[in-house]
Amino acid sequence: MDQNDVKPEPGGVRIPRRALLQIGAGGAGALGSVALGAAALPLLGHPLGGTGGSARAQTGDNPLVTNHPGHTESMTVGDVDVARMGFDPSVLVSAFDYGEATTMADGSTVREWEIAAYDKEIEIAPGVFFPAWTYNGQVPGPTLRANEGDRLRIHFTNAGTHPHTMHFHGIHSAFQDGVSGIGRGDIQIGETFTYEFTAKPFGCHLYHCHSTPLKRHIHKGLYGAYIVNPDPERHGDLARTRHPDHAESEEWQEFVMVMNAFDTTFDAANEVYAVNSVAFHYMKHPIPIDRARPVRIYLVNITEFDLINSFHLHANFFDYYDPGTRLEPTLRSVDTIMQAQGQRGILEFSYKDHDPGLYMFHAHVSEFAELGWMGVFDVR
Repeated sequence: MDQNDVKPEPGGVRIPRRALLQIGAGGAGALGSVALGAAALPLLGHPLGGTGGSARAQTGDNPLVTNHPGHTESMTVGDVDVARMGFDPSVLVSAFDYGEATTMADGSTVREWEIAAYDKEIEIAPGVFFPAWTYNGQVPGPTLRANEGDRLRIHFTNAGTHPHTMHFHGIHSAFQDGVSGIGRGDIQIGETFTYEFTAKPFGCHLYHCHSTPLKRHIHKGLYGAYIVNPDPERHGDLARTRHPDHAESEEWQEFVMVMNAFDTTFDAANEVYAVNSVAFHYMKHPIPIDRARPVRIYLVNITEFDLINSFHLHANFFDYYDPGTRLEPTLRSVDTIMQAQGQRGILEFSYKDHDPGLYMFHAHVSEFAELGWMGVFDVR
């Protein structure tokens, strides 16, 4: 069986997962006894439901419906209950957790976090639930952020049903590396361990579980972004725009986007793609942008089962810093970049010369976009 096929029920018919996108509200009846399973995203022609009739003009309540009668946006029907799920991608996209900070006698800063791993069902598309393994009950986990040179203490508790760790991309001792069989290794069920190290180098990083089998622990949801702000005293004035203690940083609109995906049939092929876990969330809930202020995105790819992921920005170009450990761009004026799993970077751009409106961003792998990795900025 090709990995792109949905595994049928005994005696059923094999359906390519891409073909599920073609099934409308009444399509299931035509399939007879075929079981669609969790892989079938509830996709219809209109973004807020409905399959027929002419499309409506854009409005404030429903800004994404085209006024062309022969073309509508394809995405999921309805919306995810973020209150029930316990986290909201619209909040997560701009939430940076600096921990509990203490200033020591020598003037240095110690930052501390309490992180627990535990099992939790999350809703990745309306009516599509995934049995996740989470950090603090969310996927991705909290975006941990610190200043270069801070001492970090992450008090990790394994409240899940399997051994877990926290592995940080950065520079630290092998004993703090969070890898099975190395240093402290796996944190067993019910155990607690404190990871402690200095925040370096500056840049856009990530953390994830490094227990085996690695692909399962990552794919199930144990990952998050980890950002280190550059120290202007070490790196000069350019570092001030990325450091919250300096006025130069205040004009920037900053967002964190973790590109991820979910294998809902557990056949080592993804059925749902997203940024920050919920398919099409930023299509239904556009990210507001003040066009007078520049934009900075901390972009992380943690997608399992696919070799690369990508980010494409419509009607604009950005400077790219890979992986954010430098203050001069790696690439200038590009509109698409690719990332392998674990790769990350910083995007910077502006809409100051643009008309107000909805500007799209998405994976430039069409299948990923059509299966949920698509959103828009509401430039005002």
